[in-house]
Amino acid sequence: MTFFLITLFSLILITLFTWRFLSNYYSLPCPSWLSWMVEMDNPFAKTHKASRIIEHLQIKPNMTILDMGCGPGRVTIPLAKAMRNNGEIVAMDTQMTMLERIEKKAILEKLTNIKFLHACLGENKLEKNKFDRILLVAVLGEIPNRELALKELFFSLKPGGMLSITETLFDPHYQRIKMVLSLANKLGFQEENRYGNIIAYTINLKRPLE
Repeated sequence: MTFFLITLFSLILITLFTWRFLSNYYSLPCPSWLSWMVEMDNPFAKTHKASRIIEHLQIKPNMTILDMGCGPGRVTIPLAKAMRNNGEIVAMDTQMTMLERIEKKAILEKLTNIKFLHACLGENKLEKNKFDRILLVAVLGEIPNRELALKELFFSLKPGGMLSITETLFDPHYQRIKMVLSLANKLGFQEENRYGNIIAYTINLKRPLE
């Protein structure tokens, strides 16, 4: 039994490290068949909880918000509820199956302020100066060209808009705070505020007023 557990744990570690390494060269989002894992709030990472992420967004009525790499809607759905069907939330993902899951949930919850975008960053599908807030929840590490991706998000924000990046150490694509800030500063973002710690954190980055 002990040997089996050690073997299983070793295989999981090897898989996670391999997945992380390959993510530097290829886009490897969480597969849709593992969406049940993505939907769960991690009890050991309070900052990663959907309610905390939404709280730190400082949302206002009639905002336009992009949930980039939304997955099955762990944050999208409660965010739409928090906005009380006002404004507009764009749920964007590379996997159509993820968007279909959110659409079904939205219908059940009678939410009408969610729009869906099946696309990848880099395809020029995002309008410039459109969003008040953009969410990247455990997504940045899945993008091979992070600099290009953040540059596209920078210009799709309205001046004064905010990019909210949340990372957790439990994610195989985890990005260190120092790396995120270094890249963000290079592109012109300004740090607005920061929450959490090395285990799970949220950094809100502002596009300066022009």
